Amino acid sequence: MAHNYLTPEGFGRLKNELQNLLKVERPKTVQAVSEAAAMGDRSENAEYIYGKRRLREIDSRIRFLGKRLEDVEIIQPHLVSTEKVSFGLWVKVENEQGEESQYQVVGEDEIDPEQGRITYSSPLGRALLGKRIGDTFTVKRPKGDLELEVIAISNSKILTKK
Repeated sequence: MAHNYLTPEGFGRLKNELQNLLKVERPKTVQAVSEAAAMGDRSENAEYIYGKRRLREIDSRIRFLGKRLEDVEIIQPHLVSTEKVSFGLWVKVENEQGEESQYQVVGEDEIDPEQGRITYSSPLGRALLGKRIGDTFTVKRPKGDLELEVIAISNSKILTKK
């Protein structure tokens, strides 16, 4: 099985989600299913049917998270050299029009495009890994190639142009 690389924040989010499912969501859903079952005919009881379906979804997610957290390798971004782009680091890039974007290279379970978190296995993530400040590279996309230049690498989101 391949390692599941995570930042400490990503690990915390997954662990918190698992704990919430185990200690809050699942018990609450089990109680709701039990109450719905006590109402009588289960075959036409929408609350019972929905509750059982929700319970299966919760159990499935609990199993998934449990497996993902079994073989996790937590990478501490503050301990990683900022000499070149690697897992956990923030990267600021500039496109041909001079527009800047900022990304953090993270694990598969941490993707959040709105926050700039991209997975290391994505086309952009793969293209960024190993780059240094001043390197230019091209990302192949369905809507056309994108040429970018690395202008900053940092352990945190606050980057200054170098």
